[in-house]
Amino acid sequence: VQLQASGGGLVQAGGSLRLSCAASGRTFSTLVMGWFRQAPGKEREWVAGIARSGGSTSYSDSVKGRFTISRDNAKNTMYLQMNSLKPEDTAVYYCAAKEFQENGYNYWGQGTLVTVSS
Repeated sequence: VQLQASGGGLVQAGGSLRLSCAASGRTFSTLVMGWFRQAPGKEREWVAGIARSGGSTSYSDSVKGRFTISRDNAKNTMYLQMNSLKPEDTAVYYCAAKEFQENGYNYWGQGTLVTVSS
C-alpha cells in the first residue's frame, strides 16, 4: 500500500485546511484509515480514524468538533477537514492504513506540514 498525503500549508489561527490522502496498491475499501500528527519535539499522536465503509469515525479529544475525517472509496482517497485551527495544531500530519481494526497501523504516508500562525 502506498499513501500520499497532501494539502498542508500555512494558515492563520481560526482558518481551515483540508488534507487529502491518496492510496494505491490495495483495494481502498478494505483498509481502515487514520490520521496522525507529530508536532516539533513531541511524539506522534493519533488524530482521527475511519472505518472501511466510512460509516464509523472517531477523534482525539483535542480535535473533536473541529476536524472531520471522511473517505471516498471510489476515488481511493481519505480527507481531513480541519476547521478553527489553533497554533497547537501545527504539526506534520500523516495518513496511515491497516487491514484490521484490532491491529496497529502498518502503512504510512510521507506526511504533510500544517503550520498555524497566531
